[in-house]
Amino acid sequence: MAEQFARGLAPRSKSATVVGLYGDLGAGKTTFVQAVAKALGVSTTVNSPTFLIFKTYQLQTTNYKLLIHVDAYRLKSSDELKKLRFDELLSDPKNLILIEWADKVADLLPADHIRIRLHHIDDSTRSIDGL
Repeated sequence: MAEQFARGLAPRSKSATVVGLYGDLGAGKTTFVQAVAKALGVSTTVNSPTFLIFKTYQLQTTNYKLLIHVDAYRLKSSDELKKLRFDELLSDPKNLILIEWADKVADLLPADHIRIRLHHIDDSTRSIDGL
């Protein structure tokens, strides 16, 4: 599903494409980001940037220049992300931004961002809403 989703993405004209990933711990948010990154040609290992807050990956095979993977899990408020110049990342239409725990920084996200909710069904099953 993530691969199909990635292929269907198209850059916006005036700002970054933002994908908010919502769901409980273990719902598959990082796995989804990993699959999107792979589908877009990222060959390096994509791990959750829990302690770094975000990581960037150069993209060669898409309409985007950068894939920016944000993990807001450890943030106490969206102000912490603001201090990392998040507004600059949002302003570039060549950026694709995927945000785990998007609900923690919802006030910073564009109202029309893509919302994907992942659900943990059991040890081997997940469901996805919003695709």
